[in-house]
Amino acid sequence: QVQLVESGGGLVQAGGSLRLSCAASGRTFSSHAMGWFRQAPGKEQEFVAAISWNGNNLYYGDSAKGRFTISRDNAKNTVYLQMNSLNPEDTAVYYCAAGSTDLNESGSYYPYTLRSKYVDWGQGTQVTVSS
Repeated sequence: QVQLVESGGGLVQAGGSLRLSCAASGRTFSSHAMGWFRQAPGKEQEFVAAISWNGNNLYYGDSAKGRFTISRDNAKNTVYLQMNSLNPEDTAVYYCAAGSTDLNESGSYYPYTLRSKYVDWGQGTQVTVSS
């Protein structure tokens, strides 16, 4: 089991940037793919971005493409989400999650977008973008 703690959320004006961090405990962090999801009030949870266990493969949801960048530092047991050009539609609680072992065997995009492929979740961090 991997315990995850997100940080870096807050209030930002439209057009601004934030970098979210997700610190993981446990020695197995480097063996897990990692993902970011978000949930806005009244909406379903949405896939934002994911990164393979070794960092070689990156995956983005449509809302994140061209604006967000996911990265990881296995030495620091941390995954990041750099968010640029934020707009009010990005307002949500952002969650990081650790992928299941079978997710490592997938080289395709779709499995990384599925909540069911993630086994451990953080508590979330609020991002609010004002217009």
